[in-house]
This record gives sequence, C-alpha cells and structure tokens, in this order.
Amino acid sequence: MLDATMRRLIDPPLNAAAGIIGTKISANSITIGGFLLGVGSAYAVVQGQFTSALILLLLNRIADGLDGAVARQTAATDLGAHLDVVSDFILWAILPLAFLFHDMNNAFAAAILLSSFAMSMTVFLAFAIQAEKRGTVSDAQGKKGFYYLAGLAEGTETILFFIAAMTYPHSFAPLALLFAAFVYLSVIGRLIVSFQSLR
Repeated sequence: MLDATMRRLIDPPLNAAAGIIGTKISANSITIGGFLLGVGSAYAVVQGQFTSALILLLLNRIADGLDGAVARQTAATDLGAHLDVVSDFILWAILPLAFLFHDMNNAFAAAILLSSFAMSMTVFLAFAIQAEKRGTVSDAQGKKGFYYLAGLAEGTETILFFIAAMTYPHSFAPLALLFAAFVYLSVIGRLIVSFQSLR
C-alpha cells in the first residue's frame, strides 16, 4: 500500500548512490551482502540483541534498494531479479522463526504470521507468472524484473512491522497476529484483482 509512495522518496538518493558506485560493486554482490546482513539480523533476534537486529535489518533494506538502482544503471539480469526476490522472501520467512527461537511463547503467533506470508507469496508469484505470459507490465512500485501485484501489505508495511517487533520484542505475539490479519486481507485483495485480470 505504501510502496509506491516510498519509491518516490527513496529512489533519488538510491540512484545517486548507484551512480557513485558505478561498476565497482555488482548488483548481485550487493544483493548477497544485503541478504547476509538480514541473516545477521535474524541471528541477533535469536540472541535477544534487538538493537543490533534492527540496525542490521535497516542496512539490509538499504542494500535491497541499492542493488536494484545499481542494476538499472549498469546491466539488469534475470539472475539479479531472481536473487532479489528470493533473498527477500527467505528473509521474511526466517525472521519470524528467529522470534520463535528467541522465545518459544511466540510459536503460535509466528506460525500464523508465516502462514499469512506463505499465502501472500503464493498469490503474488502465481500472478507474476501469468502476467509474464501475457506481457503485462507495471512500474507503479519502480522498475522490477517481474510484475509486482500491489496489495495492502507490501514491503514497506512488512519492514515497519519488523521494526516495531524489534523495538518492542515482548509485544511480538500481538503485533504478529495483527499484521498477519492485515496480510490475509491483502491476500484476499490480490486474489480478487487476479481473478478480475485473468478471467
């Protein structure tokens, strides 16, 4: 829901940074490095080091935006687009597990959250496949390597959720259940749009 607005705010500084980087660091290297920062964030959550986890997550998100900016200014590849989406989705899968391993009392909320993420990713990627077959394009969330089907819960909302969870870790369970409900609504909305577009 907020991604299109955020793109207008973050794209100019990311593009400027990408211009400075040029070809010194490849987009794929930035993607992989950013993913490792995300894994570090998850490990910090498990250890209860939430300030470190938050810093690493924010660095991961900067890298996630920067890799695309570098790719657009150098040479975007199918492998780069694949690495970008896979690294994001794996990170969103391991962060709830990190909160579970930190405190097993979070198990129920983490399971519900992961269920909502799995449904959201399924609908999202299934539509992207059909959009590719039809040649459907959109740059509402910035230029992507695949069709990006907007929804209520997108990247910005997910980042805000994890920021809140890392800031108030003892409130992970209610925050996760609330956000999962939001993601389920997004799944329903994306399904409706999918049916309308593909029928």
